[in-house]
Amino acid sequence: MDTEILARIQFAFTIAFHYIYPPISIGLGVLLVIMEGMYIKTGKKIYENITKFWIKIFALVFAMGVATGIVMEFEFGTNWATYSRFVGDVFGSALAAEGVFAFFLESGFLAILVFGWNRVSTKMHFFSTIMVSFGAMLSAVWIVVANSWQQTPAGYHIVNNGGYLRAEITDFWSMVFNPSSVDRLLHTLSGAWLTGAFLVLSVSAFYLLKNRHVDFSKKSIKIALSLAVFASLFQLLTGHHSAQGISSTQPAKLAAFEGHYNTSPAPLYLFGWVNNNEQKVNFGVAIPGMLSYMIYGDFDKPVKGLNEFKPEDRPPVNLVFQSYHLMVVIGFTLIGLSLLSLLLLRKDALFKNKLFLKILVASVLLPQAANQLGWISAEVGRQPWIVYNLLRTKDALSKSVGSGEIVFSLILFTLIYALLFVLFIFLLDRKIKHGPDEEVEKDGVYSEQKVIFKNN
Repeated sequence: MDTEILARIQFAFTIAFHYIYPPISIGLGVLLVIMEGMYIKTGKKIYENITKFWIKIFALVFAMGVATGIVMEFEFGTNWATYSRFVGDVFGSALAAEGVFAFFLESGFLAILVFGWNRVSTKMHFFSTIMVSFGAMLSAVWIVVANSWQQTPAGYHIVNNGGYLRAEITDFWSMVFNPSSVDRLLHTLSGAWLTGAFLVLSVSAFYLLKNRHVDFSKKSIKIALSLAVFASLFQLLTGHHSAQGISSTQPAKLAAFEGHYNTSPAPLYLFGWVNNNEQKVNFGVAIPGMLSYMIYGDFDKPVKGLNEFKPEDRPPVNLVFQSYHLMVVIGFTLIGLSLLSLLLLRKDALFKNKLFLKILVASVLLPQAANQLGWISAEVGRQPWIVYNLLRTKDALSKSVGSGEIVFSLILFTLIYALLFVLFIFLLDRKIKHGPDEEVEKDGVYSEQKVIFKNN
């Protein structure tokens, strides 16, 4: 198989597997702040139990995220040396900032978060929870900045360094706030918040179906549902705004999203199958002019089509089309589930509806699927460029790495990641089956606990 294809498969596999965990960490981090805040506000032991249980899950997910993320940095040097040389100044700055300002912040306070109960004051432990949550989101900031620069480069110039072209930063803040970074960051964060929220909803619904930890589950659902409703609606807003930005910064990607070939007022497809040879969408159902309206506020405004670009400058249209539309479908499904859950909760019917609780148990997979599909849409939609309009993917490979070496390492990574995933599922399943530590609460404030905190 072609070296480029193998290298892309390997990186896609490693990053897709890694990306299972950071969204959970980010979403759970926000929820932990809310949960512990509720404990401090009310003094009720149930909220302490909720916080302690989800901290255990958070620690497991964090460890998996670290273990699976390290590999990608080595792949930059082994399989993508030309790319690393070209973007080293830009990408290296963002990754260094992520390590110094985010990872060390998050990991530094993690020990207090996990082991600091009754060893530090209430305020210090809560501050640690906030810092861990903030560190997780700050990490996403720098990773998204680095990736967004590849999508919409800014704040740089190209220099010849010993016969090799190299992008160097001329304006750091222009690089950070490149045309797509803010939109993509907000969309990524909202997807992560949904991932954490639906994990809590799923586990809590499972407990209710088993008639276990009932009070724990009801309160957990109420907390997670508040974040799920906000994040699902916010993700719709950020996704729309991001698409508007893509129309001017990456028009070929937008055209691929909708299988749009000829520059004209563009429909919005609900579904279909792109026939690239005939340049049309088969079996498609579309709303005429709706894409033009969503981008420009005018049903009759032309949208640039794929035929405006050379065939070698177009992304794989059907893959981008399908991944994008599946992501959108899942996004609206999550909005529906969130709002319907809220409606049932207000009618005091959510905790009694076994069918809907079963749906919530399975729904944990939906945000994960949407995250992966969104990544495919964004990254494959940028092709054939690894740095948009500056460096082609086929030109970014290492010159000295052969297909045999990539196949060997891909097989090895697959086996190791499979073992890690099995271990993760085993530990997660064991923690969920064990459940929170049951402690009898007499519907009051545990005064002894508060005295300990005050003395500290």
